[in-house]
Amino acid sequence: MKVVVQRCKQAQVTVNNKVVGAINEGLMLLVGITHEDTEQDAAYLADKIAGLRIFEDDQEKMNFSVQDIGGQILSVSQFTLYGDVRKGKRPNFMAAAKPDMAVQLYDKFNELLRAKGLQVETGEFGAMMDVSLVNWGPVTLIVDSRN
Repeated sequence: MKVVVQRCKQAQVTVNNKVVGAINEGLMLLVGITHEDTEQDAAYLADKIAGLRIFEDDQEKMNFSVQDIGGQILSVSQFTLYGDVRKGKRPNFMAAAKPDMAVQLYDKFNELLRAKGLQVETGEFGAMMDVSLVNWGPVTLIVDSRN
């Protein structure tokens, strides 16, 4: 699994001009799943992301996690994270998990974050979504369960 983590002041996702998920201070997550991913990958990433110390203390040091600040999470499925652009001009998405497997792991990942006491909003799996955010910092990290 691969997750793009963006610290944000606010974020939202809309489907057909309707807001389906929105947060204030917290993390915007773009979640990609590949064929070999398991629940262990989801658990590793949920634990890692919930505890990432990327929020500043009063000394402007990144010492606080999203849990520490009582922040929220907006999690959006993103199969294009596994797009391979090494050949040609059109991405190849063969490394992305099939939707039936991916949705189960995506739901498990979000459930694991909620079990840590986090408020998790989501997009709509498989839908054409419009995502907007105010990236705070900006702070953007890529967290991969394989690395």
